[in-house]
Amino acid sequence: MAQAKPVLRARNLSVDTLNDRIILSDLDWTVNKGEHWAILGANGSGKTSLLNILLGYLTPTTGDVTFGHENPDDFETWDAAKRRIGFVSSSVSHKIEFDEPARDVVLSGRYAMINYWARRTPKADREDAAKVLRHIEAEHLADQQWSFLSQGERQRILVGRALMAKRLALLILDEPCAGLDPVARENFLAFLHRLGSRKNAPPTVLVTHHVEEITPNFTHALILKNGRPLASGPIKKTLTSANLSEAFGAEVNLRKNPSTGRYQLRLAPSARKIF
Repeated sequence: MAQAKPVLRARNLSVDTLNDRIILSDLDWTVNKGEHWAILGANGSGKTSLLNILLGYLTPTTGDVTFGHENPDDFETWDAAKRRIGFVSSSVSHKIEFDEPARDVVLSGRYAMINYWARRTPKADREDAAKVLRHIEAEHLADQQWSFLSQGERQRILVGRALMAKRLALLILDEPCAGLDPVARENFLAFLHRLGSRKNAPPTVLVTHHVEEITPNFTHALILKNGRPLASGPIKKTLTSANLSEAFGAEVNLRKNPSTGRYQLRLAPSARKIF
């Protein structure tokens, strides 16, 4: 049986600036079907630059990215590949018109646009949007305007928007809990865990600063430091106190709650500073 092709493969990715500052260097990374990745690193470690490359907003100095069998040198094919990525970020949330109904926000993901303006919507797309709203447990929000949605509800609708991508291959969550209060964050993370644990859930990439946001369904981790991969692979081997201490430049202790499967990170007493 032929081995399935990776969902995403980054090879020898590097990004240099005009003053020779290294943003990313020698990054090799592969995401396969059924894998869910967490990307961690301190500020300036290269997480945002990596996302911008995946989304086509930044051209690497060297290296390439392929999605499945798509050829990155073919612009039309590359553009089609990008449309198979579902992207959830506060940067999208801020661009949505206040009077946009939640249903239309979800629909806009089918067309890779922000703010849905089409006067006619194919019946199949409307039916798919209704299915997605049920899938994200937000059917009751369909007619609610964006301005009246809570931050947690908005994040859930943005996940629905991402899931509307045609032939969705990869779901990218860029700090999806930013701005959520503790209760809303826990409710949203429980929702993400249910979503990611379902059969045929798309491979997920979660970018976060907080190990507490890594739910038990995540299988792999990529840890960046100064633009370089510090550790990459199965989460049980990569997400360690030693790797995180090196990544964040301070001694930290990582613990996993055996009853919930969630992680906790604490700064070691020797690393604490008095301000």
